[in-house]
Amino acid sequence: MSRSVLLLRAVNVNGRNSVPMARLREVLASDTDLVDVSTYIASGNIVCRTPRDPIATAGVVRAVIHAEFGVDTPVIHRSHAQLIASESAQPFPEGDVKFVHAMFLEGTPSPGALEILEPRLQPDERLALVGDDLWIDYGAGGVHSTKLTKAVLDRALGVSGTARNLRTTRTLIELTA
Repeated sequence: MSRSVLLLRAVNVNGRNSVPMARLREVLASDTDLVDVSTYIASGNIVCRTPRDPIATAGVVRAVIHAEFGVDTPVIHRSHAQLIASESAQPFPEGDVKFVHAMFLEGTPSPGALEILEPRLQPDERLALVGDDLWIDYGAGGVHSTKLTKAVLDRALGVSGTARNLRTTRTLIELTA
């Protein structure tokens, strides 16, 4: 039995884009074919048995979330093997686990995306594409000082994505094992 994660973008427990995880688990159990569903922290990490058709399942989960919570958010699938491959290939192993992030993308980024983003980097920041994942080392300034906003990233990449820090990514690898 293989396990995967469905990653939600920009959801919260309270306020705008509110998707309470307990209710989400209930809705997914009743309204989808997902099996062995659990969630990890309140930022939208759904761990489950790998669906037969991950892309179609991501679309169904997105529609269910929109219908139940009024939130339209990208849902991005990554299998355990994909998480391991991306984390193993990430080019910033010496970076701080809080400041190195994987931005898991919905698809292949636009050609030249890195060249568009590089002029916006702060002095300690670094970027690298690993397949359909953008790895960002925010450096000493952390994510709060970056100019790589959601809008900037979406425009340059041409696809939506959702980021998790290296610590969370490694936990998702453990949870999908």
